[in-house]
Amino acid sequence: MSTSPDLNRLEQAVLAMPMARTLGLVFRRITPGAVELEIPVQDALCFRPGQLQATAVFAAADFAAVAAAGTLLAPGWINATADATLKLVAPAQGVLLRARGRVISAGRLLTVCAADVFAVNAAGEETLCATLLGSARNLQPAA
Repeated sequence: MSTSPDLNRLEQAVLAMPMARTLGLVFRRITPGAVELEIPVQDALCFRPGQLQATAVFAAADFAAVAAAGTLLAPGWINATADATLKLVAPAQGVLLRARGRVISAGRLLTVCAADVFAVNAAGEETLCATLLGSARNLQPAA
């Protein structure tokens, strides 16, 4: 997927997280300042057949936004969500969620990031179901 060693490390770090594995998260694109990822709709994450709970939608958005922020970190640095606000705009119904994260403003210690989450049906059509605005705390390596 990504060719940069730093972007590969970011992908590996995210996919090592138990929650990412539980969600079935897959990165589709990782570039400096932006990522696209997908999670399949799974019955265990739905509150009724084929419709994801808000928690899964938030997780997809958070992973996308904060991973996008992580693409701009200096080698060895890590980040973590500092805060996030999710607005649900449509039901998360379909076969998968596609989240596109991006950096709004990158700072040394705090990065403002965002993500749009789309419900994707079996025909591949996307419907915007949520948008997130958040910030990621950038943490320098231990000395």
